Amino acid sequence: MKICITSQGQTLDATVDPRFGRAAYFLLVDPESMSFEVLANQALSLGGGVGIQAAKQVIDAGAEAVLTGNCGPNAFQTLQAGGVTVYSGVSGSVRQAAEAFKAGRLTADVQASSDAHSGMDRRQ
Repeated sequence: MKICITSQGQTLDATVDPRFGRAAYFLLVDPESMSFEVLANQALSLGGGVGIQAAKQVIDAGAEAVLTGNCGPNAFQTLQAGGVTVYSGVSGSVRQAAEAFKAGRLTADVQASSDAHSGMDRRQ
């Protein structure tokens, strides 16, 4: 199984990024072996539609689950349509998140955990 964990860095010891669509990286982790690959978030610099585009990238990478701090409604719906289960409220390191998933300590979301556009920097 391949899980996607939003990350602020490129290692298992990096901090889980609290934002899905605006996460710097997606780490695709095999929770059994802890092997992983790093994907830079290709949608990060887009002005709008970031959640949907990020979700498509994760689906195309073959992830079966996403672990993140928060996931907005557009990304959530896209991930669900792609057969990807979302787990939000995740914090700590990527390694800790993968271990919590493997141990069954996370609960799958039934709806988005944040409002649309909540991860955008609105400063001008």
